[in-house]
Amino acid sequence: MSRVVDRRMVFNARDKEVFRKILRNQEAFTGVRVVTYCLMSNHFHLLLEVPDRETLAPLDEEGLLAILPLLHEAVAVETVRQELERARVAGDERWHEEILERYERRRGDLSLFLKELKLRVTFYMNKRLERTGTLWEGRYKSVLVEDCERALQTISAYIDLNPVRAGIVSNPEDYRWCGYAEAFSGRRGAKLAREGLGVMLSEALQDPDFKSDWRRTSARYRLFLYEEGQAMAPDPERDQCGRIGFAEAEVEAVRKQAGVMSVPRVLRHRVRYFCDGAVLGTAEFVNGVFEREQEKQKRFGEKRTTGARRMRGADWGELRVLRDLQKDVIGE
Repeated sequence: MSRVVDRRMVFNARDKEVFRKILRNQEAFTGVRVVTYCLMSNHFHLLLEVPDRETLAPLDEEGLLAILPLLHEAVAVETVRQELERARVAGDERWHEEILERYERRRGDLSLFLKELKLRVTFYMNKRLERTGTLWEGRYKSVLVEDCERALQTISAYIDLNPVRAGIVSNPEDYRWCGYAEAFSGRRGAKLAREGLGVMLSEALQDPDFKSDWRRTSARYRLFLYEEGQAMAPDPERDQCGRIGFAEAEVEAVRKQAGVMSVPRVLRHRVRYFCDGAVLGTAEFVNGVFEREQEKQKRFGEKRTTGARRMRGADWGELRVLRDLQKDVIGE
């Protein structure tokens, strides 16, 4: 966690988008995984998985030139390319290896990850605000978290519930700049956000080759989020302050749905079925359309014998669609 100097509210919506892009670029270059995050107006929270550097595939020339644009502008990338070429033409393997090592040592390093992140955000913000000097209060604060589901979900929920506790939104999926909302959004970065949250599941922690499914991750994590985020009334006798959060009825509703988002909640978001599902209705209706179209035009493969497909993302009851959408069914 790190906070802006004097706790000034400096990050607007555009700044947070730039911040997230810098964050994702650093993630791609260094191999430090962002499990979840929250970007607020004057501070940020990150939950990071730092890899064993020995598990990272070593950089070669092709790989370096492929990822350098994440960090540098085209002129700087071209300079490195020319330097590598000169070393290769000269037949100087040591020079060539030194160039690669210059970037290799920056990968899998938590301190360098955060230093680069904060420095690049500072450059951007100083230019936008026409200011100079430090942007941050000081060195980041950090906590080492055990790789068990309970610990990881607890700290992740604390991070993703920041905007709810601050009274900015009523539900975490409505705040665009946190890991849970990005995973739910269907935006370009949703895949990375979903993979990040997926590593918290006990199955993934026990089996490195486990492939998490967003439907499973989403339901379990959503249930945990709402239980952890329930509002609390102040208790003067115990010297406990109250906290903003979800009403007991909201938490109970999520429990009844086993973490699956209800249809009324889903309908507040973009639902791709309503523009890409082709046909919507009961199984009987969808199958009827399918049979007519198949008989007239043979639009579908011979192996497909039925038209009705279940809808993902919520309990839609008897509703079916013709197209079985696999990705980003529910968006912002």
